Amino acid sequence: MSNKINMTCPCAINTLHNPPLYHTCCGPFHANALKPATPEQLMRSRYTAFVIKLYDYLIDTHHPEYLRGLTASTLAQSPETHWLTLEIISSSSTDLHGQVEFQAWYKDDSGINAIHERSDFQCIEGDWLYTQGEQFDAIFPKRNQVCLCGSGKKFKQCCL
Repeated sequence: MSNKINMTCPCAINTLHNPPLYHTCCGPFHANALKPATPEQLMRSRYTAFVIKLYDYLIDTHHPEYLRGLTASTLAQSPETHWLTLEIISSSSTDLHGQVEFQAWYKDDSGINAIHERSDFQCIEGDWLYTQGEQFDAIFPKRNQVCLCGSGKKFKQCCL
């Protein structure tokens, strides 16, 4: 993804009719030109960082007390994942704490699956940071809903 200027932002693929471009959505966060103002903005920028392999950004936006030895180099050694789309289920926040429930859909050799998590965030000196999350089973689309792989076909006629 060398040309990110005209790239649709991965956090918004398959969610909007006219999804924003990377350079107007998550790009400014990754370039440290802006800070995410909400836990949802941080969650979206972190998902996009996973997609385009910006592992330092993931470490920088992870609360240091919750890293548990995680480093950019260990993230870089993770198995290759083909990310499909991000689905935000719910988002809430107060001045200092927030939660975002999401499903990050991906495809691998075994088919389509999702990381379904309710993530916790803390705001420290104006910076939102990911702390930890609770994992759940993925909620798959109904048979007649559009497939998550982006084909435009119904789920039952595609990846089901």
